[in-house]
Amino acid sequence: MPLLEINQTRRITAFVRLDESTAIQIDQYAAFLKVPADEVVDKALGYVFAKDRDFQDFLRTQEAAQVPKSLRIRHLPRATSSQNLFRRQSKRNKAAESGK
Repeated sequence: MPLLEINQTRRITAFVRLDESTAIQIDQYAAFLKVPADEVVDKALGYVFAKDRDFQDFLRTQEAAQVPKSLRIRHLPRATSSQNLFRRQSKRNKAAESGK
C-alpha cells in the first residue's frame, strides 16, 4: 500500500465574466489565504454546489444530463503539466550538453 495518495485532477481554463466588485473580492480573498485566485473560485463553487440540496436533487434528473455547455473553454494540448515539464527539462539538458 502506498504511503501517499495522489489525486490528479484535470484542470481546464474557462473564461467567465464577473462583476468588478466580485473580481476584486476574489483577489482579496486569494491574498488573505495566500493562494491563487482560480483556487478560490474553484473551491468556492465546489462548496456551493455541495451545500445546495436543491441543486443536488437537480443533478439526479435527466434534465441535468442534457444541459448544454455554455462555458467558454480554452483547449490546451493534451500533455499533462508534468509531461511538459519533463520535455522542457530534457530540451534544456540537451542544449547544455551540446554547448559543452
